[in-house]
Amino acid sequence: MKKFTKRFLSDNKGVTAIEYGLIAGLVVLVIVASVTSIGTNLKDALGNVAAAIPTSAPGA
Repeated sequence: MKKFTKRFLSDNKGVTAIEYGLIAGLVVLVIVASVTSIGTNLKDALGNVAAAIPTSAPGA
């Protein structure tokens, strides 16, 4: 049992997997924030373009 406990405490594979998981989570958060910001800016820009296009009555 002592040998198993010593081997268990010295094993770092799980810690590395958790670190990679945290890094991946942070990358996802940055991507979501960037895409949201870009989407908002694009929506505003296209709204400005649509407002600048003159509308005409059908058949005119």
